[in-house]
Amino acid sequence: MKGQVVQLAKDRKVELLAQVPLFSACTDKDLKAIASLMDRVEMKEGTVLATEGEPGREMFVIGDGKASVSIKGKEIATLGPGDFFGEMALLDQGPRSATVTVEDDSVLYVVDPRGFSSLIEQNPTVTRKILRVLAQRLRTAEKGASY
Repeated sequence: MKGQVVQLAKDRKVELLAQVPLFSACTDKDLKAIASLMDRVEMKEGTVLATEGEPGREMFVIGDGKASVSIKGKEIATLGPGDFFGEMALLDQGPRSATVTVEDDSVLYVVDPRGFSSLIEQNPTVTRKILRVLAQRLRTAEKGASY
């Protein structure tokens, strides 16, 4: 029975990752490798997961629940299951661009820089796929910015 529970948890992570745009180009094998690096955490309503301007380290994927995103105190988005944030922190550990606060008791999956570094070193094809999606997101963001 315990083995079945562990397998279900792994399958749930893979299913969730398949919905994440950042990993949209990844194969099932790639997703399993990424899922193996993710830790499941439960967070209570009101928990601040990221603070604007503070250094970031982890990337989060929301499994269940929701979180609000605010910039300069103004709420700009609500995230739910399958949404993610913090992907840039995995690359540069730079300052967070927004504050993210848990709105409901939530289940999140976390990837830390150490696990991510291991992934990209051992799976260069996954690295290329992730970088391609990040580049597309950056191009989309630039189109929306006014210069």
